[in-house]
Amino acid sequence: MSIGPSGSLLPTDHSHEDWIKKALRLAEKAYSEGEVPVGALIIKDNRIIGQGYNQREGLNDPTAHAEIIAITAASSTIDDWRLNGCSIYVTKEPCPMCAGAIINARIKNLIFGAYDDKKGCCGSLYQLCGDKRLESITAVKGGILEDQCSALLREFFNSKRG
Repeated sequence: MSIGPSGSLLPTDHSHEDWIKKALRLAEKAYSEGEVPVGALIIKDNRIIGQGYNQREGLNDPTAHAEIIAITAASSTIDDWRLNGCSIYVTKEPCPMCAGAIINARIKNLIFGAYDDKKGCCGSLYQLCGDKRLESITAVKGGILEDQCSALLREFFNSKRG
């Protein structure tokens, strides 16, 4: 499913699956640190300019989601908060806070793995990205390597339940 002004996503030398696989490695790092396993990468001109994984527990920060950390890193890398022409790859559909940050950063494309029926705001519960009322330019594509992304999340939550 593609949503957004042009309906097309930036062409790259890497496939969407390649980038999501890299984001999954970050999600696995989060898992190993006892964090909800979500990883995110920001790509510009076919190169990673920012990356992050969930660190809410370790940093005692409710905003330390993978997407927020990746956006901060990317903005620092290019010395601009405007991430025009960038794509973000995330292992799980962004929550409302992260979807808002993606819009505010002017990220062109959001590609994610697992849908989130409980908190997802990029297709599941709401569609914030691409919403013209928010002046969003972000095109959305979900379900990339969805089985692998969902399996990691399920494994994590099953391990926490006992």
